[in-house]
Amino acid sequence: MNSKVFLVLRILLGLFVLFFGLNKLIPGGLIEMPQPTGDAGAYFGALATSKTLMLVAIVEVVAGLTLIVNKFGALLALILMSVSVNAVLFHAVLDPGGIGGALALLVLNSAVIFGYKDKYKALLN
Repeated sequence: MNSKVFLVLRILLGLFVLFFGLNKLIPGGLIEMPQPTGDAGAYFGALATSKTLMLVAIVEVVAGLTLIVNKFGALLALILMSVSVNAVLFHAVLDPGGIGGALALLVLNSAVIFGYKDKYKALLN
């Protein structure tokens, strides 16, 4: 992958997850997020009550910062993949109207992992 394209994708993913992680951490958020209803609302409420969303927010902020400064980015891109897949599955099953952002996150994360493929060769031998 072209190093300039990878740089742009890495920083874009870092800013994306940093922004949405901070949006979860800051009381009131940076932007108003629509509240899911029905089963999606119940599931989302359970995640919030159990403080799981706080853990996801911390992972997103740390991953965003590491991707921006390119320190441990390969590791955090892998960890962030679990957040990406869960976001897509949540929206696909419970809230299909909001799947656009989750798909963008998954595509960016996949591209960044592909860009880091040389770092994973030792793991896959």
